[in-house]
Amino acid sequence: MDKIAQIKSFLESAPADSFLRHALALEYVKINDDAAARATFEALLAADPAYVGSYFHLGKVLERLGERDAAAATYEKGMDMARQQRDMHAYNELQAAHEDL
Repeated sequence: MDKIAQIKSFLESAPADSFLRHALALEYVKINDDAAARATFEALLAADPAYVGSYFHLGKVLERLGERDAAAATYEKGMDMARQQRDMHAYNELQAAHEDL
Protein backbone atom coordinates (compact mmCIF):
# COMPACT_ATOMS: atom_id res chain seq x y z
CA MET A 1 0.00 0.00 0.00
CA ASP A 2 1.41 3.41 -0.92
CA LYS A 3 1.76 6.11 1.71
CA ILE A 4 -1.20 8.17 0.52
CA ALA A 5 -3.52 5.16 0.67
CA GLN A 6 -2.12 4.19 4.04
CA ILE A 7 -2.65 7.66 5.53
CA LYS A 8 -6.18 7.82 4.07
CA SER A 9 -6.87 4.47 5.69
CA PHE A 10 -5.74 5.85 9.07
CA LEU A 11 -7.89 8.94 8.52
CA GLU A 12 -10.98 6.79 8.14
CA SER A 13 -10.80 5.98 11.84
CA ALA A 14 -9.48 9.42 12.90
CA PRO A 15 -10.74 12.00 10.36
CA ALA A 16 -9.94 14.99 12.58
CA ASP A 17 -6.33 13.97 13.26
CA SER A 18 -4.33 17.05 12.27
CA PHE A 19 -1.02 15.19 12.22
CA LEU A 20 -2.38 12.66 9.72
CA ARG A 21 -3.96 15.39 7.59
CA HIS A 22 -0.65 17.27 7.56
CA ALA A 23 1.20 14.07 6.61
CA LEU A 24 -1.26 13.46 3.77
CA ALA A 25 -0.76 16.97 2.41
CA LEU A 26 3.02 16.51 2.52
CA GLU A 27 2.67 13.28 0.53
CA TYR A 28 0.76 15.24 -2.12
CA VAL A 29 3.59 17.79 -2.16
CA LYS A 30 6.09 14.96 -2.73
CA ILE A 31 4.24 13.82 -5.86
CA ASN A 32 3.80 17.42 -7.09
CA ASP A 33 0.02 17.40 -6.68
CA ASP A 34 -0.20 20.98 -5.48
CA ALA A 35 -3.98 21.17 -5.91
CA ALA A 36 -4.55 18.22 -3.56
CA ALA A 37 -1.90 19.49 -1.15
CA ARG A 38 -3.52 22.91 -1.07
CA ALA A 39 -6.99 21.53 -0.48
CA THR A 40 -5.71 19.26 2.29
CA PHE A 41 -3.72 21.99 4.04
CA GLU A 42 -6.61 24.45 3.76
CA ALA A 43 -9.10 21.94 5.18
CA LEU A 44 -6.71 21.13 8.02
CA LEU A 45 -6.19 24.79 8.92
CA ALA A 46 -9.90 25.55 8.69
CA ALA A 47 -10.54 22.80 11.23
CA ASP A 48 -7.43 23.38 13.36
CA PRO A 49 -6.00 26.89 12.86
CA ALA A 50 -3.50 26.30 15.68
CA TYR A 51 -1.65 23.62 13.69
CA VAL A 52 1.20 26.03 12.98
CA GLY A 53 3.39 23.66 10.95
CA SER A 54 0.97 23.67 8.03
CA TYR A 55 1.12 27.40 7.33
CA PHE A 56 4.68 27.25 6.02
CA HIS A 57 3.95 24.35 3.68
CA LEU A 58 0.68 25.82 2.45
CA GLY A 59 2.47 29.09 1.75
CA LYS A 60 5.09 27.26 -0.33
CA VAL A 61 2.35 25.48 -2.30
CA LEU A 62 0.66 28.82 -2.97
CA GLU A 63 3.97 30.29 -4.11
CA ARG A 64 4.40 27.44 -6.60
CA LEU A 65 0.87 28.08 -7.85
CA GLY A 66 1.80 31.73 -8.47
CA GLU A 67 -0.50 33.05 -5.73
CA ARG A 68 1.91 35.40 -3.99
CA ASP A 69 -0.75 37.42 -2.15
CA ALA A 70 -2.38 34.28 -0.77
CA ALA A 71 1.06 32.94 0.22
CA ALA A 72 1.89 36.19 2.03
CA ALA A 73 -1.44 36.13 3.86
CA THR A 74 -0.84 32.50 4.85
CA TYR A 75 2.61 33.27 6.23
CA GLU A 76 1.20 36.26 8.15
CA LYS A 77 -1.60 34.20 9.68
CA GLY A 78 0.92 31.50 10.58
CA MET A 79 3.17 34.09 12.24
CA ASP A 80 0.21 35.32 14.29
CA MET A 81 -0.63 31.78 15.40
CA ALA A 82 3.02 31.01 16.19
CA ARG A 83 3.29 34.21 18.23
CA GLN A 84 0.15 33.28 20.19
CA GLN A 85 1.67 29.87 20.93
CA ARG A 86 5.08 31.37 21.72
CA ASP A 87 6.62 29.12 19.08
CA MET A 88 9.50 31.34 18.00
CA HIS A 89 11.10 28.69 15.81
CA ALA A 90 7.96 28.45 13.66
CA TYR A 91 7.54 32.23 13.77
CA ASN A 92 11.08 32.80 12.48
CA GLU A 93 10.67 30.20 9.73
CA LEU A 94 7.42 31.79 8.58
CA GLN A 95 8.89 35.28 8.78
CA ALA A 96 11.87 34.24 6.64
CA ALA A 97 9.55 32.70 4.03
CA HIS A 98 7.44 35.86 4.04
CA GLU A 99 10.48 38.08 3.57
CA ASP A 100 11.75 35.86 0.74
CA LEU A 101 8.56 36.41 -1.24
